[in-house]
Amino acid sequence: MLQKQEKVLLLKTFQGRTLRIVREHYLRPRVPCHSPLCPQPSACRNDGKLLSSDVTHYVIPDWKVVQDYLEILEFLELKGIIFMQTACQAVQHQRGRRQYNKLRNLLKDARHDCILFANEFQQHCYLPREGGEPMEKWQTRSIYNAAVWYYHHCQDRMPVVMVTEDEEAIQQYGSETEGVFVISFKNYLDNFWPDLKAAHELCDSILQSRREKESENQESHGKEYPEHLPAEVLEAGVKSGCYVQGILNVNKHRAQIEAFVRLQGASCKDSGLVSDILVHGLKARNRAIHGDLVAVELLPTREWKGRTAALCENDIEDKASGESPSEPMPTGRVVGILQKNWRDYVVTFPSKEEVQSQGKNAQKVLVTPWDYRIPKIRISTQQAGALQDFRVVVRIDSWESTSVYPNGHFVRVLGRIGDLEGEIATILVENSISVVPFSEAQMCEMPVNSPENPWKVSPEEEKRRKDLRKTHLVFSIDPKGCEDVDDALSVRTLHNGNLELGVHIADVTHFVAPNSYIDVEARTRATTYYLADRRYDMLPPVLSADLCSLLGGVDRYAVSVMWELDKTSYEIKQVWYGRTIIRSAYKLFYEAAQELLDGNFSILDEIPEFKDLDEKSRQARLEELVWAIGKLTNIARHIRAQRDGCGALELEGVEVRVELDERKNIHDLIPRQPLEVHETVAECMILANHWVAKKIWESFPHQALLRQHPPPHQEFFAELRECAKAKGFVIDTRSNKTLADSLDKADDPNDPIVNKLLRSMATQAMSNALYFSTGSCAEEDFHHYGLALDKYTHFTSPIRRYSDMIVHRLLMAAISKDRKEEIKENLFSNKDLEELCRHINNRNRAAQHSQKQSTELFQCMYFKDKDPDTEARCIADGVIYSIRTNGVLVFIPRFGIKGAAYLKNKDGLVISCGLDSHSEWKPGSLQRCQNKITSTPTGGDPVTFHLFDHVTVRISVQALRCHSDTIRLEIISNKPYKMSSTELCRQSSLLLKSELVKEVTRSVEEAQLAQEIKGKVIEEEYQEYCQSKGGSLYTLLEEIRDLALLDVSNNYRI
Repeated sequence: MLQKQEKVLLLKTFQGRTLRIVREHYLRPRVPCHSPLCPQPSACRNDGKLLSSDVTHYVIPDWKVVQDYLEILEFLELKGIIFMQTACQAVQHQRGRRQYNKLRNLLKDARHDCILFANEFQQHCYLPREGGEPMEKWQTRSIYNAAVWYYHHCQDRMPVVMVTEDEEAIQQYGSETEGVFVISFKNYLDNFWPDLKAAHELCDSILQSRREKESENQESHGKEYPEHLPAEVLEAGVKSGCYVQGILNVNKHRAQIEAFVRLQGASCKDSGLVSDILVHGLKARNRAIHGDLVAVELLPTREWKGRTAALCENDIEDKASGESPSEPMPTGRVVGILQKNWRDYVVTFPSKEEVQSQGKNAQKVLVTPWDYRIPKIRISTQQAGALQDFRVVVRIDSWESTSVYPNGHFVRVLGRIGDLEGEIATILVENSISVVPFSEAQMCEMPVNSPENPWKVSPEEEKRRKDLRKTHLVFSIDPKGCEDVDDALSVRTLHNGNLELGVHIADVTHFVAPNSYIDVEARTRATTYYLADRRYDMLPPVLSADLCSLLGGVDRYAVSVMWELDKTSYEIKQVWYGRTIIRSAYKLFYEAAQELLDGNFSILDEIPEFKDLDEKSRQARLEELVWAIGKLTNIARHIRAQRDGCGALELEGVEVRVELDERKNIHDLIPRQPLEVHETVAECMILANHWVAKKIWESFPHQALLRQHPPPHQEFFAELRECAKAKGFVIDTRSNKTLADSLDKADDPNDPIVNKLLRSMATQAMSNALYFSTGSCAEEDFHHYGLALDKYTHFTSPIRRYSDMIVHRLLMAAISKDRKEEIKENLFSNKDLEELCRHINNRNRAAQHSQKQSTELFQCMYFKDKDPDTEARCIADGVIYSIRTNGVLVFIPRFGIKGAAYLKNKDGLVISCGLDSHSEWKPGSLQRCQNKITSTPTGGDPVTFHLFDHVTVRISVQALRCHSDTIRLEIISNKPYKMSSTELCRQSSLLLKSELVKEVTRSVEEAQLAQEIKGKVIEEEYQEYCQSKGGSLYTLLEEIRDLALLDVSNNYRI
């Protein structure tokens, strides 16, 4: 029976008055205890995760311990941890969403032996707060009271150790209850885990950081920054319009002086601002760190500044002398931080010379983050000398107004600077990617498929599903050697003469139950992470490469969408959704399907299913397959024409196949020529995604997961329009239809690179496509701008995207609803789904960032040991696609590289081109016009560089100790690069290939949108479809010299 209590909350209004709010609080005699020692497990309803039965004690951390030592509590060696609800809520309210989500994920993770106990809803554990009692004392008292109850609940059979930092609590409760021990966390580690060296080092680092903060607060030096305003003042100011809120985004090229705040929520609508807010200088940034949610006060218009139009290297000094700012824009200063989004940071310790120059106290060290956007961090350590050559992880603890730099503590070592594994680990940490092998508990949920115990279709599923094995010609078309086949197609003629088109997707959710261990892990990962030489998968290989892969000649469960089409007009008459059983007849690769479509049947020898057939059977099956591929292609042409009529955009999209040798090592990269069958498959996938989106929205209008791509802001197209104008083209950006038509017409027959660059600029001007919950967005905002569809989702890749798994469950629930059956699927509420969408969007961005950064790493390795002065491969033709005040941005078609080339160096010298067109540095001046820039050396002839001019560029690598190495471009001639006839022939084909390579390394916006347009991402095949490492991509790049994988276009979006 529930027992009602009342909770009294005292809140301050915007006018400063105190408001008394009374809330009902219901207590229960039983809540889940999650202990195997529970005397009444059915009464406690101990479903799901239980504590281990082989521990010697349970440990209950106090609220302060959870806040300060969570990273130690994450150690797998620490078992039997009980997190009290009181402590978790303290983390949520005092440490922000990032750390609270970390704690939630820890509790969900099957690898960690820890549980949550809802002590504030248990009637014997709940303690009301006494009048005048400090919140901290009440929290500690509540946790201790719950610890005592828990000990007695387990019938005094398991000692309980409560760890706290409150010395008074240790004195008061230490010997109060037999079997319940109250000690400090340091004492706990010393006595229970004396050999856990990593935990002791981390604990010492955290304690030292806290002591530094306390001593710093006691010192009487002046303020470096103004104090942040109280939270209630910030909230009132944002609501009243005095302040605006948004995410702080630091410019990585001018990290010391330039940051921007992109408005969020009500601030965006109510402020009347149409652009970001510039925050100029560290003082105005006021201790906010890249990614923080901040409140900003706008400065008077006379104090507004403009962003700098000059190219800038990632110079630590970030000197802005001599730069010409653009038009003034809204400028403000940070007055408070609404939510800190601090994470783990990879840093490098200073060299011996730098340590000596940092001052008298050698224990206090300023470390330099790998990410330019993060300020230097001060940590206390005696290991600075030993760690000088390593990448190290640190965490920020505080940033007081009296300190120039934030304080932090050492966490762990990643690896040596320049070592491949250390640099890859750096990329993962910097993108908050944590992927460990799947746990035993997760793998125990997986089905078995072995020679001794082969998997079979169950009789129960045969009754529930539509069996297509004998009625439909189902086949897949994928990259050659692909093992993770998550989609297949079918087409046939019905009895009435109409056609039936089918898209069949692997039924992953049949094997992954909602809220199971593997489901929670897939939800946390949200996507498969692809790096240049390895991949980290969302699901275990028994699913991703076996039972959920629609391989040829084996029975598989699928979720199918099948349309009846008019036999001549291809108009959709009706659609069917449901679970099916299929047996794919052919596992085709793209090139084979294209050859069959073109009537070249010599490719049959490479299709295994046609071997060992007699001539008659071979001919009959060939005619059947060729008819199906041809009919699919005709249908796809019709679907594409319909979307084109609505304004679908044809943007830069790339497909790359990795060829493996017999040992599954990378042997070659094969950039595929665009084939019509690529478009055929893509259009079928887009059609399925579109119709599933409509179906789940109609059934669940307030809790469906869709994907939106909002129209871009018109001001973002300004550079595209100006560049096109330089070539005499007019780009109409009023709608996606006019933009698509304009880009089709902007074609220079003498230089095909021009159209590719214009399309790239158009893509960069667009915002990201994002997942969202339909209950939190108006229907008019559902539209997908790039695909020209009113509703769209992701349904076709559940093996590697958690969003698709959610959509599969929604579709199954919609089918049950239509049949008036009980909905068995556990659907997310609108609020929970919106939170999940934010998480998936965040993980997708992390996946794309990590992919790009890892490819840049290998690209630099490829060029690093080449002598740019003598190595022919370091000289290439480049095309100027943007003009800045001190240089130009150049695209190199041969390698797909985009980067900055300076016309004025750090010494103030300008580029000069002699009679032989070769360049050198001389004193002089630069004059920039709209579509050109002129370098006038003293006593020499001026040289002018126009948009889309071809120049000769030297490629080199700038090696950096604290940051990632970077590609550097230098114009060595104002004339196009002269190639031999053989090289020219090869280059002409590479112009086409470079389009196909850029998906691997495209900037975040281009990659995401290009995948939307293509509809189907062709995945690279590496060593195994699991957490695996392939052969060195460095060796591969040596073998294929004329191909590289870098697009650093986003690095220079200034």
